[in-house]
Amino acid sequence: MDALHEMLYDELRQTEQEVLQSLQNKDANHRLKSILEEELEDIQSAIRKVKNGNYGLCEFSGDLIPEELLKSVPTLKSVHDLGNFKSFYRKPLYF
Repeated sequence: MDALHEMLYDELRQTEQEVLQSLQNKDANHRLKSILEEELEDIQSAIRKVKNGNYGLCEFSGDLIPEELLKSVPTLKSVHDLGNFKSFYRKPLYF
């Protein structure tokens, strides 16, 4: 694992723990929980990719996703998702 992937992996693991803690909050409303569950799924998918050695590869073309994009959106799945870029940012926790 190169230095960038290691840094992003650490960030993903930390964010995973933060989201899991938020999901354990029994006072969180239903809408917030569904957003957090979606975020958790994206994070865990990215973590699996890092472990499998295919992190940063477009799921459709197999091409490398630019590192600058991965730094901004570590859960980005493909270059096609750039059209839906906002959906891959950390979901807001406050409404």
